[in-house]
Amino acid sequence: MIDRICISINNRCNLSCKYCHFHDKRVVEDAEMDIFKILDNVKKYATGDFKIGFVGNGEALLDWPKLKSYIVYIEDHPNISVYIITNGTVSLKNEDWLFLKKHKVNVGFSIDGPKDLHDKNRCGSFDKAIQNVEEYKRIIGEYPTFNATVGSDILLNADKVIDFFKPFDVRVTFSRMIGKHGISLSDYRDFLQFAEKKLKVRRGGLDCTMYGGECGAGNNNYFFANGNVYFCGNCIDLPPVGSSDMPFEELENISLEFDRNYCFKESLWE
Repeated sequence: MIDRICISINNRCNLSCKYCHFHDKRVVEDAEMDIFKILDNVKKYATGDFKIGFVGNGEALLDWPKLKSYIVYIEDHPNISVYIITNGTVSLKNEDWLFLKKHKVNVGFSIDGPKDLHDKNRCGSFDKAIQNVEEYKRIIGEYPTFNATVGSDILLNADKVIDFFKPFDVRVTFSRMIGKHGISLSDYRDFLQFAEKKLKVRRGGLDCTMYGGECGAGNNNYFFANGNVYFCGNCIDLPPVGSSDMPFEELENISLEFDRNYCFKESLWE
């Protein structure tokens, strides 16, 4: 049973982060995609809890009116929850942040730790991102969750990074850096074990090895972008599974045999 997907609503981003694996693959191109059709298919399919992440190739908040319309479109379905991940540099009006709270949208800010580590790869965006984190806290009454990309710099400064996140007292999703700047799965897992002793860390589930879980390729966490559906966001340079309007019942029939303790994409390189 599929219980989560990611939908990339655009290919636009106001940053050009050094380690971004989407743009590093050089296959990000605009194509028509009927997102309402995808949401219709989800509404027909989701009999249990179902999670939609509006994340992917671009910065979703750059297309706020569209994003808002998608959230409104699925608000009548009791089983569907939504999350977004933002680079934190897009400022919203007070009523827009409150709209996300009203619709119980989990907002994750991409912050890689202290300013020097964050700015090294994320285009000097720390000050603006933290400003919006504090603005979110002022309006909503609590801090958002965080997403931090774990590369070699964070591995070398693990204590410093953990001390940075401690005062916020919220969940942190540590994402393994992949691609040409990536780190090994074993080094990443060692870091997670260390971090979760001191922080609330996202772990487990049939989701993605990038987030500390099992690989969901061909079973869960499908990625919708540019008119197609892919096994995951890391697989957008592989042939798509099908078109984005593909019924979920057909996706359920796909079967991939591999060790889900490891990344499907990386298993193809062995």
